[in-house]
Amino acid sequence: MKKITLVFMAMLLVFPYYGGADRNDGSDRSTDEAKIDTNAIGEVSSKDEVVYGRLSANGTLNELYVVNMLNVTKPGSIIDFGDYTSVRNLTNLSEIEQVGDKVQLEASPGWFYYQGNLEDHELPWDVKISYNLEGDEISPDQLAGKEGSLLLKIKTSQNENVDPLFFENYAMQISLTLDTDLMSNIQAPEATIVNVGKQRQFTYTVMPESNGEISLLGDVVDFEMEGIDISAVPLSMTIDNPELDEMTSEMRTLSDAIGEINDGVFDLKTGVSELNDGVQSLNNGSSEYNIGMSEINDSSSEIKEASEVIGESLVRLNEELNGSSEEMDLSELEQLPEGLLLIADGLGEVAEGLTLLNENFSIAYSALDDAMSHIPAQAVTEEDIQQLYATTSVENHETIDYLMDVYVAAQTAKATYDKIKEAFTAVETTLEETSGAVNEMGNQLTLIASELSVAFENMEGLDALSELKEGIALLSNNYGEFHSGLVSYTDGVSQLADAYNEIDSGFDELAQGTSELESGVGELYDGTEELADETKDLPEKMQEEINEMMDEFNTSDFEPVSFVSPKNTNINSVQFILKTEAIEREDEEETAIVEEEESVGFWQRLKNLFT
Repeated sequence: MKKITLVFMAMLLVFPYYGGADRNDGSDRSTDEAKIDTNAIGEVSSKDEVVYGRLSANGTLNELYVVNMLNVTKPGSIIDFGDYTSVRNLTNLSEIEQVGDKVQLEASPGWFYYQGNLEDHELPWDVKISYNLEGDEISPDQLAGKEGSLLLKIKTSQNENVDPLFFENYAMQISLTLDTDLMSNIQAPEATIVNVGKQRQFTYTVMPESNGEISLLGDVVDFEMEGIDISAVPLSMTIDNPELDEMTSEMRTLSDAIGEINDGVFDLKTGVSELNDGVQSLNNGSSEYNIGMSEINDSSSEIKEASEVIGESLVRLNEELNGSSEEMDLSELEQLPEGLLLIADGLGEVAEGLTLLNENFSIAYSALDDAMSHIPAQAVTEEDIQQLYATTSVENHETIDYLMDVYVAAQTAKATYDKIKEAFTAVETTLEETSGAVNEMGNQLTLIASELSVAFENMEGLDALSELKEGIALLSNNYGEFHSGLVSYTDGVSQLADAYNEIDSGFDELAQGTSELESGVGELYDGTEELADETKDLPEKMQEEINEMMDEFNTSDFEPVSFVSPKNTNINSVQFILKTEAIEREDEEETAIVEEEESVGFWQRLKNLFT
């Protein structure tokens, strides 16, 4: 009986039992199918397509099929299109006929589902997945069970062979699920991470018209990984019109502030230009003044020598007059007034030179004082400097650095000038007094010469000679004091000439600095003017940018098209669901069972079911 039972069971397995009537008579079809009029033409209000793809672990497309969902509103014969290699009814048991790219089916009202398999059909995206273990590229089939530092890269790009509509309007979502027991120290900079127990899901989004480049790094042990899920749907983002009144008001404030800064820089440019003009005039006057001082200093030695000769002559004359009057030749005395007049003329020229020097100094001093007064005394705060850096382009930062150096130098010069201003005032007064004193000396010498001439003309006898002796003695004694004053004057002029030479050099450097300052402020003004022009309509530009951005993500005007055939109409949606192969370790127990099953025959396996 046991053997008979085994044989009977084997027959049941080999020759299945079919009960009831022949299924070809249609007696077991559903009630809905029986109601379909095969001669009527059905109607479809809309169609959805879900494209399923199986990819290899490195992203190569292995299998592609489409689940078509037809919303039937009128029963009857429905025509759909698709270049399928085979089709399969997923709704009921009715057959679907396919001729070329035409798919004909019979459907009742409601949703009708059928699957169409595709070959030689490409996806809208190229997907490439690479794996690097310890810095070396490794194929996915060799990666299972490995350990080390793993770098996984996923790159997506447009497939030029497919309608660009999908690439331009569809957003891709790429998800990886990893076991934290097998992969640790994970670095995924651009991923959205969700923890589910010891599983960790990493999700990336690739926007329309964008190439995706995803990197994930971690340490793996006995590595294996589920397949990577990739889905693509039309980008649909609901973005409310943002409230921009406050923002645009702030932008308008910023734009106005930049305009005010530009106006201030213009005023600064005008002031610096005036300052530079004044300093240049000051420098020119200072140069002339310095030249005059040098000439006076050079002539001082000649004046001292002439004065010494006059002094010695007066002493010798006084001695001779006090000697033997009988043998003295008074005719040589007649030359004395002429010599005194020459000295007087020389002192007059010196006085005129000092007067001219004083006038030039007054002009230079006035120009200097005016230039220094134009240097703003208001301090620039650190906040002002930072705001200036923030509101100017990077290209102008070097100019701002230079302007800050000039600003510091200008403030230093202004402070120094305020300290030594009294010295400049004293120089002007001293020059005026010295000029007057020298002029007075010249007048005195002229008067003495005139009186001597008159005296020589009227001199008669010993009484006149006696008066001459007294006059010459008085003149000789007082001339020493005059000569000492003259020497002090010439020494002072020499010191002033030496000191002013350094001052003149400082004015020259100041003139160069203000000239560079004017040039730098001019460049700064050009920059702030350009910035002001670019930002004067900043709120409007910002609004335009926001509108363009919103338009970019607004898909309200997107009309989906069929992925499988342009002949299909009333397309409601097309979605893509892709999945790569998993990377799995080979199970030793399963391998042993498979090997054991392959070594045992069919009848032995059947017998084992009942033993």
